[in-house]
Amino acid sequence: MTSSGASSGAGSTAGDARLGRRVIALFRPYRGRLALIGVAILVTAGLGIVNPFLTQAVFDDALFAPGGADLGLLGVLVAAMVVIALVSGLIGVGQTYLTTVVGNRVMQDLRDRLFAHLQRMHLGFFTSTKTGVIQSRLDNDVSGVQSVVTETASSILGNVVTVVASVVAMLALSWQLSIVAFVLMPVFVLLQIRVGRVRRRVAASTQASLSDMSAITQESLSVSGVLLAKVFGRQEHEVDRYRAENARQTDLQVRQTMTGQSFFAVVQAFFAITPAAVYLVAGYVGTGTGGALLSAGTLVAFTTLQSRLLFPAVQLLRVSLDVQTSLALFGRIFAYLDLVPAITDPPGARTVTKEQARGAVELRDVWFRYPPSEEDEAPDGTAAERAPVWALQDLSLRIEPGQLAAVVGPSGAGKTSLSYLVPRLYDVDRGSVRLDDIDVRELTLPSLAAIIGMVTQDTYLFHATIAENLRYAAPDATDAQLEAAARAANIHDRITTFEAGYDTVVGERGYRLSGGEKQRLAIARVILADPRVLILDEATSALDTVSERLVQHALESVMSGRTTIAIAHRLSTVLAADVIFALDGGRLVEHGTHAELLARGGLYAKLYAEQFGGGAVEARCADGVRFRDGEVIRQERPSEVA
Repeated sequence: MTSSGASSGAGSTAGDARLGRRVIALFRPYRGRLALIGVAILVTAGLGIVNPFLTQAVFDDALFAPGGADLGLLGVLVAAMVVIALVSGLIGVGQTYLTTVVGNRVMQDLRDRLFAHLQRMHLGFFTSTKTGVIQSRLDNDVSGVQSVVTETASSILGNVVTVVASVVAMLALSWQLSIVAFVLMPVFVLLQIRVGRVRRRVAASTQASLSDMSAITQESLSVSGVLLAKVFGRQEHEVDRYRAENARQTDLQVRQTMTGQSFFAVVQAFFAITPAAVYLVAGYVGTGTGGALLSAGTLVAFTTLQSRLLFPAVQLLRVSLDVQTSLALFGRIFAYLDLVPAITDPPGARTVTKEQARGAVELRDVWFRYPPSEEDEAPDGTAAERAPVWALQDLSLRIEPGQLAAVVGPSGAGKTSLSYLVPRLYDVDRGSVRLDDIDVRELTLPSLAAIIGMVTQDTYLFHATIAENLRYAAPDATDAQLEAAARAANIHDRITTFEAGYDTVVGERGYRLSGGEKQRLAIARVILADPRVLILDEATSALDTVSERLVQHALESVMSGRTTIAIAHRLSTVLAADVIFALDGGRLVEHGTHAELLARGGLYAKLYAEQFGGGAVEARCADGVRFRDGEVIRQERPSEVA
């Protein structure tokens, strides 16, 4: 038991030391400014120690000199005290400015570094982690250490210098009185260490609660969350959920604030009582047999130094607690920075441009399963023992350049998983995914992003204008290029009906637009990106018949001349495919053209019969809208924007 505890304590100390070194490393780019701050602190602390000795001289050599008051010397001493105060004030202003700048620059660097690292994390990290928790780590945790980073370094150095200088000066004035003043300091240091450990645990719990609150806020106050709560009448449930976590957060904040307050009350009481004890001892020291007599100036100077010692000593104890509290937050921040992205460029990765790519896509003997999420872990934090669930199993297929390939199958067949592997949003567990006979893991990620475009069912639009959303794919696109892409996506005429045109703000996630309008904007965005390979993942499954026909018409433009992989539940979207791949249980069960697969009477024929009953698919698709020479005759109903 003892050995284990000692080992644990040693491990904790070593961990804190490593964490401390990482925190200190954040300040390395600002060594020059830190040096200036250090010089300013040393000068200010040194000047502060001079004043008590000037006070001693005022009493012993000027006011109560053996030959009477020396007013000339008194004037010089007072002038020196005034000059020191003014110089110290000016240096303090400059020191505060430099400290504030360095501290905030360090926090800026930390936020930038954390955000950039999160951008490099693989898709699986975000699908298994609540968005609110990630936001809390970036906002609350970083903000929680800001004051420590901004003020603590200079505070520690300044207070240490002041304390050391004061202690040396007090010993020089009277070692007997110094013993009285310092007798309980070791006890206070030990108590401070114990209080700090408690506050560190409470701080970690407080930040975890803040993460939960952020997750609740992000989920329930988003447009989708509010809509869901209203539809099911669950507003009160959401309020109760937030209220419960808010109450927990309040309790933790109170505990964090009150932890150690009794300790500080004892420390302050000790420092307040000590002058009385000093006066008592001074009487005995000054009159005792063989005792060194203390002058009035010495006693005043000593008590002045002692009062100067009170504030920095208490501050050092408080800062030490703040540092231990902040270590819990830094630990959470560095835990994210230490996460290793699962998808990265290998050494010597190749760069292939869109112009060089032909667009052939092949999967060779692919096995793939999704990585476990936090919910899949066992209670002891290890991965739960269970048989692997393969999303794709022994899958091989090839799509030639320029082909339109449709991937169909029942829900859970692995269609979307296949679409994630081609642009390397996930990596295969076995086998390989190849682009133009090159393993996608050998290509740089920017190359893949430029070559492969994707339109998903859940179209994401920023709370920005239509033009800004389109330019996300091509920041340098001209207005003419935006209009050309919008025309190709069959959405330009709709945009011109809005009062602000391309400057119309679409709302969060595009909620001011209809489903068909959002999809056509997403298609226009892909057209601007001009990918060589296009992936359509359920691009029309959530649309009504009219919107689907409009989107299909827009897709004809974007698919022309590109290798296209269309993932679909609605078989009406794949009738014109050059090749159809039918998946079931993550395996390829058949492939061929529409006519071939119908004649074969397999899975595809079954899906076709279940969805259409053998009826006229084309008639059903065209229901509700007509085209003449490529122009829409009957438009969909106006959306909220209009």
